[in-house]
Amino acid sequence: MKVDAGKLLTEMPGALAALPPPATATEDYGDGAIPPELREWLVRLRLLDGVPFAYLVADTELLPEESIRWFYVDRRWTDALIQGALAVGTVNSDDRTQLTARYPAVRAELDQEERNVRRVGGSDRYAGQTGPISGFLLRSRAVSGWPAMHVRAFSIEPAGADDARISEDQPGRMRLLRLERLAPAVLLCLFDGVPKVVHLEEPRQGVQFGFDATGQDNNLTATLRPRNATTFAYLTGAPVDVPFRSGGASGVVDIQALEQRLKTRVGSGAADGLDSSEYALQLVRLPFRQVFGDTADTSVTVVFKPTISYQVMADSVFKAVPR
Repeated sequence: MKVDAGKLLTEMPGALAALPPPATATEDYGDGAIPPELREWLVRLRLLDGVPFAYLVADTELLPEESIRWFYVDRRWTDALIQGALAVGTVNSDDRTQLTARYPAVRAELDQEERNVRRVGGSDRYAGQTGPISGFLLRSRAVSGWPAMHVRAFSIEPAGADDARISEDQPGRMRLLRLERLAPAVLLCLFDGVPKVVHLEEPRQGVQFGFDATGQDNNLTATLRPRNATTFAYLTGAPVDVPFRSGGASGVVDIQALEQRLKTRVGSGAADGLDSSEYALQLVRLPFRQVFGDTADTSVTVVFKPTISYQVMADSVFKAVPR
């Protein structure tokens, strides 16, 4: 039986009804080279949704605990993935010829739509020339500890220090194409382009109090950076060592002794006596932010330059296998 490739592209969405619902809305997709439902599914496939994890990380040693791995997406690989998905219904050479003729329009449409996956409904659609897709895989206890971790990428270095407040409309802010936990401690992120700086930050849903602590149990030590009681800015000078109660109360802060140490720091307000609210001012902790990036202008070809060629790997494997 002969199958028409053009008809296949129209009727395929019904065959995909059993798949999980798409992550994007279709209220304003309009007409295109392929139906909206199929287009959404292919865009998600383009962004590696549903691709087995073993295809992304071939061995667990490539992503050890407490590590982050940066990468870029090879468009040729994802093109082959899409072509393979569309070629499922082709039967003869005529079907494949029609699909090949239509694929450039399909690919151009997917290039545009993958940038709108996380677009807020009702806002303007993203258009323009597409660029590379980069991202990272993070395996860390921070992923499981803070499921709502903020990820921000920038094409330019944000103004201010690394701990400065970043607004949502910060210049150079790059779009996130995908941000998803693949496992309790594994986070996958894809960017629309190659960022210069990436911020990973604790969620801002609540106020945190504490110290900079190291060690545990009887070996626990901690320091506190005093703040100016008026401006809330950190005071200059070395941090204050936090005293703990003696007599088996491991990890319990000696509040009175800490107040005496804070009295020596001009501007902390401890010289006049600290009430509960002033203690809270000293102990409040801003969300931790990990900054990745280099201010040097580095080209993409240098960033993603392989350290070993495929030919060297192939020769090593072939020599190790008995003939």
